[in-house]
Amino acid sequence: MTEVVSRVRVIRGWSRRSPRPFRWAVLPPVALLCLFFLYPLVLVVRQSLRPDTGGTSFQAYADVFASDSFRTALWTTVWIAVSSTVGCMVLGFVLALIIAFVPFPGAKAVARFVDVYLSFPSFLITLALLFIYGTTGIIGSFQFLTTPWGVLLAEVTYFTPFVMRPLLAAFSQLDTAQLEAASSLGARAPRIVRQVILPEALPALAAGGSLVLVLCLNEFGIVLFTGAKGVTTLPMLVYGKAILESDYPGACVVAVVNILISVGLYGLYRVVSRRAGA
Repeated sequence: MTEVVSRVRVIRGWSRRSPRPFRWAVLPPVALLCLFFLYPLVLVVRQSLRPDTGGTSFQAYADVFASDSFRTALWTTVWIAVSSTVGCMVLGFVLALIIAFVPFPGAKAVARFVDVYLSFPSFLITLALLFIYGTTGIIGSFQFLTTPWGVLLAEVTYFTPFVMRPLLAAFSQLDTAQLEAASSLGARAPRIVRQVILPEALPALAAGGSLVLVLCLNEFGIVLFTGAKGVTTLPMLVYGKAILESDYPGACVVAVVNILISVGLYGLYRVVSRRAGA
């Protein structure tokens, strides 16, 4: 015991006399972050304030905010993202429950497939759906995938595993003694899920849902590959203004709005999670 105390005193004395090495160790990653992430964002904001005529002006913001296309794209982005998030949370929770608590052959293989599924690009899943719901697909006569509901289906299909993965991790740490005790007291499966499993899974469900919401707000590939011409989201509006219209200040304005929404949602999630003790 005396030897341990003496070692602790030596470590404390060294830490008081010597500079902390980790202060210098954080400089390289911070410099890389500023170079590859913050600097491009600064360029986007600066371009949004520089019209083609030169100088500095907020006219691009006034023009974009006054346009009907921007308001329509903003509303479309929000309702598709929120609806997709709700669908992913409900479907992901049910599927994670089945995989974690319903014994069936191949449950572990399905759980591992969820990990592999997360590495798939979004356009690959959309391309697979085109073979079913596309104009030349199995059910092509409905032309379902080119509607907003088709985009919603594609996003729910692709992003549901992003909710399932944290839920499966939370379920693996759940004490099975609680489930056995509730079952022995006569509680049925819906009550066990509502009163025992769901409270333990809420932090993981909120984390997965928040991630999906931010990803859906910035999703571009799914909307583009579905060919839904009547569905214009903020990322699609950025693409249209920059590539099709060559309106780079307007495209940067929409991009800044998209960034502010994403960062604001992340900040809101952090505040709520801290107050909830998650």
